[in-house]
Amino acid sequence: MVYYLIVCRSLTYAQRTAAALERAGITARILRSPKLIDREGCSHSVKVAERSLTNALVILNRAGLTPKRIFLQAEDGGYREVGL
Repeated sequence: MVYYLIVCRSLTYAQRTAAALERAGITARILRSPKLIDREGCSHSVKVAERSLTNALVILNRAGLTPKRIFLQAEDGGYREVGL
């Protein structure tokens, strides 16, 4: 399965992001950002399934929690940045 990592600027921001998504019925998991994508102090990410990304972005926009960056986590374990 393909997942997206929504990079957050702090753990607190990641917790708020995950809570907003969970309230809307989207499964979200907080995790430490992999070293490959951990730039500029972005220590935590929220992981969502590919099928939920569009709805997640709409929900986060409405909640005022705009993501910093988004990465695609492919099945082979690689990461690729996705444009907003």
